[in-house]
Amino acid sequence: MKQFIFLPLAAFLVLTAHAEAPAVTPLWSTAAPGALGTAPTDIPTLTAYFPAADKATGAAMVICPGGGYGALAPHEGEGYAKWLNENGVTAFVLKYRLGSSGYHHPAMLQDAARALRTVRANAEKWHLDPQKIGIMGSSAGGHLASTLLTHFDAGNPEASDPIDRVSSRPDLGILCYAVITMGLNTHSGSKTNLLGKNPTPDLIELLSNEKQVTKDTPPVFIWHTWEDKGVKAENALDFAKALRENNVPFDLHIYQKGPHGIGLGGGRQHLEIRHPWTQDCLYWLRAQGFVK
Repeated sequence: MKQFIFLPLAAFLVLTAHAEAPAVTPLWSTAAPGALGTAPTDIPTLTAYFPAADKATGAAMVICPGGGYGALAPHEGEGYAKWLNENGVTAFVLKYRLGSSGYHHPAMLQDAARALRTVRANAEKWHLDPQKIGIMGSSAGGHLASTLLTHFDAGNPEASDPIDRVSSRPDLGILCYAVITMGLNTHSGSKTNLLGKNPTPDLIELLSNEKQVTKDTPPVFIWHTWEDKGVKAENALDFAKALRENNVPFDLHIYQKGPHGIGLGGGRQHLEIRHPWTQDCLYWLRAQGFVK
């Protein structure tokens, strides 16, 4: 049987500061809630990417890569992290549990909430502002990000684990061609991987995040493309409508051009040309105090 080493947070910090490769740490020092085994696919992790010290703004972003809740797209994880680092934002790429490994809701939400809490609980150690921690996701990872944006909690002050005492509410969100609904305009593969083959109407309603927005939902930057054939732009439009109805600030961009999964732009593997969303998002992040 393979053995896996769980690093304490102090060791994680040291390795992050001095190792060339980004440090990877499990979200729980023991098995994750509902873990089905001890394989790497059963162990949710965070991979930390720190900006140069002279660029760091103190803001941080938890990144949820897309992949239909069946895989994790590298260009929507590490690619985003390095772009954020260029602009002074510390990034943490979340490896969350997947339907292809036998997991369904709430495992994915548990992982995202734990990731946000972990970053906030260690804000002082990592020189971060605990009130400038956002969540970002693409496609199905965007659904997971929108789930935390609408299903966060204040933490449990009586928890024995200090991380569990911390709020999981993001301070803002960035949704990139995100799946939002589990209803008519959903992405069927993401829905099956997240909810199983025969979800109840109540579960479909609960994870249709356009129906879960409240006045306490954080501000959100939303972008999609008109020609996206993988996930309909109605997902972005309906979420923005719900934000508007609840008086939650947002920035919405529907660009004409760009296939699903475009990431930063220029294709999935070679990102030489940045899509205009990156500049629009930086403009918005600057207004939120996340970048200089």
